[in-house]
Amino acid sequence: MSNWWSAGIIALAGALNWAAAAGAQEPPRAEGATEAAKPQPARAPEPPSAQAVLLGQLCKIDIKGEKKDQWMRLPKAESSVTQHHLTVGGRSFDYTATAGTLIIRDDEDKPIASIGYVAYVRHDAKGGVRPLMFAFNGGPGSSSLWLHMGVLGPKRVVVSDPGPTPAGPYRTVDNEFGVLDRSDLVMIDPVGTGLAHAVCDHKDDEFFGVDPDIDSVSRFIMQYVSDNNRWTSPKYLLGESYGTTRGAAIVNYLRERAFAFNGLILVSVATDIEAIFAELPGNDRPYAVYLPAYAAVAWYHHMLPTQPAALEPFLTEVRAYAAGPFTAALLKGDAIPDAEREAVAGKMHEYTGLPVEYLKAANLRVAQGAFTHELLKAQHKTVGRLDARFVGATMDPLEKYSDYDPQSAAIGAAFAAAFLDYYHGELRFGQGSTYRTTNYSVGEHWKWVHRTPKGDQPMVNSGVDLAEALVKDANLRVLVLNGYYDLATPFSATEYVMAHLGLPAGVGSRIAMKYYEAGHMMYVHPPSMAKMKRDLDAFIDSTARQ
Repeated sequence: MSNWWSAGIIALAGALNWAAAAGAQEPPRAEGATEAAKPQPARAPEPPSAQAVLLGQLCKIDIKGEKKDQWMRLPKAESSVTQHHLTVGGRSFDYTATAGTLIIRDDEDKPIASIGYVAYVRHDAKGGVRPLMFAFNGGPGSSSLWLHMGVLGPKRVVVSDPGPTPAGPYRTVDNEFGVLDRSDLVMIDPVGTGLAHAVCDHKDDEFFGVDPDIDSVSRFIMQYVSDNNRWTSPKYLLGESYGTTRGAAIVNYLRERAFAFNGLILVSVATDIEAIFAELPGNDRPYAVYLPAYAAVAWYHHMLPTQPAALEPFLTEVRAYAAGPFTAALLKGDAIPDAEREAVAGKMHEYTGLPVEYLKAANLRVAQGAFTHELLKAQHKTVGRLDARFVGATMDPLEKYSDYDPQSAAIGAAFAAAFLDYYHGELRFGQGSTYRTTNYSVGEHWKWVHRTPKGDQPMVNSGVDLAEALVKDANLRVLVLNGYYDLATPFSATEYVMAHLGLPAGVGSRIAMKYYEAGHMMYVHPPSMAKMKRDLDAFIDSTARQ
């Protein structure tokens, strides 16, 4: 497995070059943490609750032999509940924030993991049943802070676009583009990220795989809904990047357990891993679906031999060539005639700006990391993989692949610092614990096998799960959000994936595709963030049926 492949898998998180950050040394507060601390008279310790006693007994059952003393490490759910008010864009409302952990249980009701989350519930003076959205990033190995502080939550970090964000202090503002005016929100950190970890005699790496991850996050969702009496709420699931792999599978996994979602929102799609990673040996499938995305990026940077005036009409032409003559040429493999190879290289040059001789030397197959390194090589610049609008200096022009992502380098520190300041400060949780913003070991140890009713997949494609959910749940709607300049999960690869779900006639009409003039995290681009807000609002309004 190449270094680029490893980095690429981890990069599905949304923004990924940051180590885990340590919290302050103050212990987490329980409910009522908004009240000022007051001196309290000494009193005898309270007896353990019935729940704590039960959890301790269950853990003790799991732990054998010399490990029996570990039963004292009770898996205790913790939370900090704070009250807030938000006034943005002419809207004003109160809401409750709960930052905490939830202990999920197996089928025998034994604790298996502590999952981290932040929940926002708006105070609805009109009464009624409010929609509820669950959201997560991907990785595998990413916490949910990127979506949380980027677009969905009540606060967001201000970053520069499309250049490096200045050094701290970083700025956080009330988020006029969040979802709380339409839906309550629960941000989820899967095991191995944030504060989430295995409990009792379980190990974190038991959850580092496609199916254990689907199961554990599904158990969290079911338990949160049950604990908070939200069974009748319209429900939504939103995942970004590998979070779309997870999300597409979860809607079907929970459907089989009589739990339905009104809508699934896929941000920067990675449901079919083989369709977006040509670095897998012998995998020619992605190269044709890369081409329109490469063309969009070359158009943005004015690297085309003849620059079209508008992007979309140009992309229509490139899509047709990629699906037709270019795919046919790739299918010929080594048997392609020299004249055809020359003609295809010339057309690729016309659509990407890459030199003809380079394209022939690459055998017409340019991986994402090679393209980001090569496009602006003459200027000694590297373009971003997550968002190719971002550009950085090239460290070594003689390398084959780019060795870092300028977008990650530009915004990562700001996101991490702003979130941890908000998490420990305003939400008053996680002090004294290490919050893992991105855990690289998760991706390094991930098990990619996925079991489906049609057999085991050695490399997950949860489009199979999505197709089954769409066929068997006539109410499910899907919203797909794509950035034109995303080279990690290219929009053109997503178009291919959504056209190959194998759906019966008419079912595909319940999938809506939206496009943004930005990259993987389209919400770092202010106009795209505003458009994303409008698209999410319209989707919820049309599917909640309140």
